[in-house]
Amino acid sequence: MAEEIISKGENKKEKYEELVPQIAALLQGESDVVANMANVAAALKQVFGFFWVGFYVVKEDKLVLAPFQGPVACTRIGFGKGVCGTAWKEKQTQLVPDVDKFPGHIACSSASRSEIVVPILVNKTVVAVLDVDSEHLNSFDTTDARYLTMITELLSDSFIF
Repeated sequence: MAEEIISKGENKKEKYEELVPQIAALLQGESDVVANMANVAAALKQVFGFFWVGFYVVKEDKLVLAPFQGPVACTRIGFGKGVCGTAWKEKQTQLVPDVDKFPGHIACSSASRSEIVVPILVNKTVVAVLDVDSEHLNSFDTTDARYLTMITELLSDSFIF
C-alpha cells in the first residue's frame, strides 16, 4: 500500500504534530523493523528536508548503520563514541548545536554542523538510535527532542523479537 506524508504546518511544532499520527498509521500493522525504520527516515526527510536522517542498530558491541536518507554514512560506531555512541551509552537524547564543539565527534560528513540523536529503548535497553544531522548550526531544540522521542517510542514496538 502506498502512503503519502502530508505536511501543511507553518512551523516545526505544527509539522511534527501532523507527522506523528501519520507515522503511527504508517507503522500500524507492520512488524518488520527495517521497513519501519526506512519509512520513518523517509518521512522525516520529506517533511523537514534534514541533511541526514537515519538509524544505527545495536549489534554486539557496535552501532551498525541501518536505513537512512542522505549522503553515505559511517558504517560502525563504538559504544560511547561520537554523538550516537554517547546517546547509546547514556541512554539519553543528545542535542548538539555545533558538532565541532562536541568532544570526540565523528564526522561522517564535513557538511554536518548540528545533530540530534535519540536512543530507542526496549525494556530500558538501547536497541538503536535515531540520528538526525543538519548542515546548519543550532538546527535542533527541545521541540525536536520531544517529537523525535515520540516517534522513536512508536517505532520501539518493531524491535520486539
